[in-house]
Amino acid sequence: MSLPAHTQTVLVVDDEPDSLRMLTAALEGAELSVLVATSGEAALDLLDHILPDMILMDAVMPGIDGFETTARIKKRPELANVPVIFMTGLTESEHVVEAFEVGGVDYIRKPVNLMELIARVRVHISQSRAMHASVASLDATGRLMMATDAQGRMLWCTPRAEQAILRIAPDWSRDGNPLPVEVSTLVERLLSRGGRPGTAAKVEQGECVLELVIIAHYRENEVLIRLNEISHEQNVAKLRDQLELTQREAEVLLWVGYGKASNDISDVLSISPRTVQKHLERIYVKLGVEKRSAAAAIAIRAIEQ
Repeated sequence: MSLPAHTQTVLVVDDEPDSLRMLTAALEGAELSVLVATSGEAALDLLDHILPDMILMDAVMPGIDGFETTARIKKRPELANVPVIFMTGLTESEHVVEAFEVGGVDYIRKPVNLMELIARVRVHISQSRAMHASVASLDATGRLMMATDAQGRMLWCTPRAEQAILRIAPDWSRDGNPLPVEVSTLVERLLSRGGRPGTAAKVEQGECVLELVIIAHYRENEVLIRLNEISHEQNVAKLRDQLELTQREAEVLLWVGYGKASNDISDVLSISPRTVQKHLERIYVKLGVEKRSAAAAIAIRAIEQ
């Protein structure tokens, strides 16, 4: 199927012809490409062939309603990150809650204020594209990163993060499946602690040790999480030999690469924070860097080789 020449495409799902005509005219007037579906079933069929930048979803339709349609969309990995804005005349708060629970990013009341709708569409398309660019960048650098929503459901993960999860749960498949219980339990624990940046939790499976660390909260409902595969002896040896460090310097740098603060490194290695700082100063000189972040980047590259 060929799409119109515009750079941004919106799928409008609505069973009312008059509403479809009005929305199509407004969106095309804003130089957006428009595809239409008059039912949830038709939308799902269409999404087998196209990947829109945004979906405008009528909440109440015969057959599969907008909530169920969106829930099915979000189960498909290739569509999971496409933002969905609900259009609804419903005023009950439970319907608004349901819209967000099934994966909607926003909602707008009917009758639709077209200027407000266009503004919201542009904002969410822009945010979505920025997120995709960030994920692509993380993929390219080989980082172990993933994002979940506030309920702990995975939104995306980089290829190396997926591989790390598979080493903990070999039977897991990313395609439309929730996180394996070994990992989802960790995420729930992190979020139950308030989800503060730097909060960490570990799971061990045989010789595999996987640590999850909350990096940040961004957008309204996304939590960025770094995964650390911990193989201390092997990783310390890599840093020591490749970077010509002492054993203790390599141990300190390893934990810096894991994103740990000096006080945490002090506790783990049973040395004083002052000693940690002295090791770091010598590490910076040997690596030819001035900042902790630069040293951590070198450590990550060395470990991943």
